Amino acid sequence: MAATGKEGTVLVTLSEREDAEELAEQLYDQGYEPCTVHRDMLAGEDDAEDVDWVIEVATGPHGGPATFDEPHLAVLAQDYGGYAAAQ
Repeated sequence: MAATGKEGTVLVTLSEREDAEELAEQLYDQGYEPCTVHRDMLAGEDDAEDVDWVIEVATGPHGGPATFDEPHLAVLAQDYGGYAAAQ
């Protein structure tokens, strides 16, 4: 399933499901929403084992687009060996 982030959304990509679910819960507790976790298979990806887990974050705790918090989300993603990218 390909990520279909809306404008203003940050996609936090991690390799492990447990890490993605843990970070999504932390983000939700910090006021980010919706923090939806799903698998993201890139076009041409053959091996389902290598598919990453993505947390879609649309709104920050301030009520604005999550893109305002991309640097913070990127640091958190790095702590789990992942990365964050604004859409």
